Amino acid sequence: MSLDSHITAMNPIFPGSVDAAGQRATLGVMGGGQLGRMFVHAAQRLGYFTAVLDPDAQSPAGLVSHHHIQTSYDDPAGLAQLAHLCQAITTEFENVPAPTLQTLAQTRPVAPGAAVVGIAQNRIAEKAHFAACADLSGVSCAPYAVLETPAQLRSVQAERADLLPGILKTARLGYDGKGQVRVKTAEELAAAWAELGGAACVLEKMLPLTAECSVLVARGWDGQVVSFAPQRNVHVDGILAVTHAYEGNMPVALADRARDAAIAIAHHLGYVGVLCVEFFVVEDGSEHGGLVVNEMAPRPHNSGHYTLDACDASQFDLQVHAMASLPLPQPRQHSPAIMLNLLGDVWFDAEGQLHEPDWQAVLSLPGTHLHLYGKADARAGRKMGHLTITGPDVTSVKTVARRAASLLNLPGQDAI
Repeated sequence: MSLDSHITAMNPIFPGSVDAAGQRATLGVMGGGQLGRMFVHAAQRLGYFTAVLDPDAQSPAGLVSHHHIQTSYDDPAGLAQLAHLCQAITTEFENVPAPTLQTLAQTRPVAPGAAVVGIAQNRIAEKAHFAACADLSGVSCAPYAVLETPAQLRSVQAERADLLPGILKTARLGYDGKGQVRVKTAEELAAAWAELGGAACVLEKMLPLTAECSVLVARGWDGQVVSFAPQRNVHVDGILAVTHAYEGNMPVALADRARDAAIAIAHHLGYVGVLCVEFFVVEDGSEHGGLVVNEMAPRPHNSGHYTLDACDASQFDLQVHAMASLPLPQPRQHSPAIMLNLLGDVWFDAEGQLHEPDWQAVLSLPGTHLHLYGKADARAGRKMGHLTITGPDVTSVKTVARRAASLLNLPGQDAI
């Protein structure tokens, strides 16, 4: 089964090459956020020209790209310009309209493709696909029910008491804890659905979680797959706060199952590009065998940013290789790492006054790697950058990470 593309082989787009018309090898990205910015840096380091389509004149990726097409994501003229400039196109976030990717794919290779991005945009479709490949992946999703109509609400209230307590999640546009409401009773479920405007939702059973993890997979046009070891993640208020990336961050058998499941999901989708699959780790002895698939992101992921500093090939390097049909090197992690997410809250003191973080103290710590995303205005909850700590061993990395988190007053310090 291949939802992503009918292409099984593609001529490589070599960096620095020039075609018969004098066109430099150029890779395009839909979206100008920090993921696009890091993709652009990776592509340029290899020698590619880059083009970004994003409506924001100050988009982080647009500011560093060779070309910035400042239009909406469905503007025909902008899409035509992007297709003219580029030999292949990717996306840096899943909410680019899937029809836009279909339009681009008529003339250019697009990775990942519209079908897969469309699935990731809709939790109902996403969970259906996880269920469809459960036999192949060996991992199921949490028990859930679809809620799109008042009749379905009444049916769930009457017949699916097993899903309560649960989490009601909007089918579309929910991320970083947005569009989610915890409910304990049938009455709370009805009230929460009304609060969400009667939007299409899934009600997902709350499970006894012990941890969360994610796996990054890169798959080429020819089906070649490489992956990173699973990383263990800590979220605060639905937003990633800390990523633990080192040997022993989770039991070996569980890590192997997560990696195998992510690869199986990528194959099942016929995926091309970098895919992040997120999992819940549940209490031992449960019917789910300790692991439940939560969701996927058809792009590089916040939890994989440590790969920039701790691995010999980053998730963005693999994104470039996959879309350009270059060989996919199996990445090697050379240092244990902990990544700390830097939200806009870091730029405000206890009284709510704007201030510059104490970078002098933070960067004096050994093994610290600061990445700021070029966003002009700090706001609470806004992803402004990340700090990765690497070192010779896990103990020293944890020690420095705790000190850095304390200096920056970051959440999740007790989980480092």
